[in-house]
Amino acid sequence: MSRIDARLAELGLSIPALAKPVAAYVPATISGHLVFTAGQLPFVDGALPATGKVGDAVSAEDAAGYAGRCVLNALAAVQSVIGSLDRLTRIVKVTGFVASTPDFTGQPAVLNGASTLLGEIFGDEIGAHARSAVGVAVLPLDAPVEVELVVEFA
Repeated sequence: MSRIDARLAELGLSIPALAKPVAAYVPATISGHLVFTAGQLPFVDGALPATGKVGDAVSAEDAAGYAGRCVLNALAAVQSVIGSLDRLTRIVKVTGFVASTPDFTGQPAVLNGASTLLGEIFGDEIGAHARSAVGVAVLPLDAPVEVELVVEFA
C-alpha cells in the first residue's frame, strides 16, 4: 500500500474511480512537472449529492464537505495521469467555484473544505497551497461547488 493510500485509509477515505468528463475535455493534463486538473464536481458514484445554490438550497457546511469530495475526484484525475499520488511534491494551487446566492459571501469558508482535506492528506509541507475562492451564478449540472487543482510531481 502506498504512503498516500495508507493516509487516506487512516482518514476513512479512498480515491474514487475517475469521473467521466461531462463535456469535451480531459480530466487532467501534464505540462512539465505540473498536473492541471479540469474542474471537478462533487460526484459520488456518478451522481451529485446535492444541487442548487449555497446560501439557499445548500448550506455552507454541506458545500464545504462537497468541496472535499471535489478534491478526491481531482486526485483521481491526477492519479490517472501520473500513477501514484506518492509522486506529488506540492499542491501548488486550488481554484474553487461556489454557486451561491448574490448575498452569500462565505466562499472562502466553503473552500476550506478542500484546503483542509489536502492538508490532512499531504501534511503542511506538500499540502500548503495558494487558493482562489470564487462565487458564481451557476455551475455545470447545477452543482453547488467545483474545484480544480494544480499539483507538482517528481
